[in-house]
Amino acid sequence: MEGMILPGEVAWYVTGRFYAATGGALRDAGYFVHLQGVEGLFSGEPGEKTARLTFLAEPFTAKSLKNGDLALSLDAPGDFCVYLNREPARFDDPDSFGAGEEIARFRRVSVVMGTKVGTGPGDRALFSLNVFSARLVSSRPFELDGRHYDLRALMPHGITQWGTSVATPTGNLPGYTSVIPFVGSAIAIGGGNG
Repeated sequence: MEGMILPGEVAWYVTGRFYAATGGALRDAGYFVHLQGVEGLFSGEPGEKTARLTFLAEPFTAKSLKNGDLALSLDAPGDFCVYLNREPARFDDPDSFGAGEEIARFRRVSVVMGTKVGTGPGDRALFSLNVFSARLVSSRPFELDGRHYDLRALMPHGITQWGTSVATPTGNLPGYTSVIPFVGSAIAIGGGNG
């Protein structure tokens, strides 16, 4: 078992996609590029099809507002899960990121503030930024390449994550009005002794 990540220390880097469903529900899915203290994140050349630790958010809603040239989005609190995924995940099937064994559940404890920045052709935003904190709600030990881990031991109080996304959708996916790639960087939240 690895030791706790220090408060304020980088806990993880993730990459994924935001999915806006035709009915208005939102969700995000993706995989871990780095998780402090955990080895063997990929079963081959790094990418979604070889990622062994993935995540999938439960559907959520967002409210939009504007302040001059800033387009703001307030995502409702909600849960996302981390999975030990032994089958290939695919961005054209967001549910595939939640097909493994649930090893942790996090709850966003407040709204997610998203901001679209800059303008490109057709007055489209060039990129978006967001930030949120999430508490670790549940965790279970897991094994990867003979080593044992538990996210509660690594980040018992949860994380704060900053995200950056492009504003241009990555093509069409049936059932979704847009699919947007993003990257997230998280630090461990401090607190008592676990």
